Amino acid sequence: MNDRTELFTIGQLAQRTGLSVRTIRFWSDIGVIPPTARSAGGYRLYDAEALARLDLVRTLRELGLDLSTVGRILARQSTVADVARAHAQALDTEIRTLQLRRAVLRSIARRNSTTEEMSVMNRLARLSAEERQRMIDDFVDRTFEGLDPKATGAQIAQGMRQMPAELPDDPTPEQVDAWLELAELVSDASFSQRVREMAMAGAQGGGPAGPPRYDSAEVIEHAGRAVDAAVAPDSAQGRAVLDRLVDPEVPADERIRIADELETFTDRRVERYWQLIGVLNDRPSFPPRVPIFEWFIAALRVPR
Repeated sequence: MNDRTELFTIGQLAQRTGLSVRTIRFWSDIGVIPPTARSAGGYRLYDAEALARLDLVRTLRELGLDLSTVGRILARQSTVADVARAHAQALDTEIRTLQLRRAVLRSIARRNSTTEEMSVMNRLARLSAEERQRMIDDFVDRTFEGLDPKATGAQIAQGMRQMPAELPDDPTPEQVDAWLELAELVSDASFSQRVREMAMAGAQGGGPAGPPRYDSAEVIEHAGRAVDAAVAPDSAQGRAVLDRLVDPEVPADERIRIADELETFTDRRVERYWQLIGVLNDRPSFPPRVPIFEWFIAALRVPR
């Protein structure tokens, strides 16, 4: 008698496959590996086809498929290719989840976070890309509600909405930190109000009246050097820098008007928003400009 005609007991199947008797019996009980026949004593017997079927079941189970799915494949209700494709997608999701967990753990270790911070970090990092984008969209909708989309100030909203905060598949601890900081930022009502003020000012025609009184590039260059050198805006050296940027003959009230105008559109948290978006999208970093314009504003307000 050869394998094609020989019948095997569950014990013999266990010896041939390395599976436990208990596992084979369970699979047989639920109909995944039905017996071919029964012995005179009522014991289940299996032929070579059942042996091959058993090997397939073991392979599918090792790939992580549940027994219900395995049963559909064996019943020809699903093809192996279809199931493999779906299972690969599920594994991709699982891998992404594990990568996020690893990134969060790295960030927690680096930040020496508290238990409460750990909970918040884990919850936010687990958000799907769709949920993360919804957070940004909700923030933009709240902030720019009622603003004419064609208005100048609405460009801020368009920019914020068109740059999704998408975490990469394997985020760095810095990107996890950036997402957490961004989530906190867009949840802050005062930040939302500040961005709305800037947008409304732009929509209402806020901006230079008449020819420009200063050159932004020169402000960044010269006021930037003053900031780096810790030059006080109200010092003699600070005044000398300002005189390079704004004609000394510009009246005091015009200087105040320029300062007020700049202050409307100068905010560290708004600049930080764009920096965080850049980190999340792996874009080149850019140096902060707001401190430079804050120095310029302070210098403009110094009485002559």
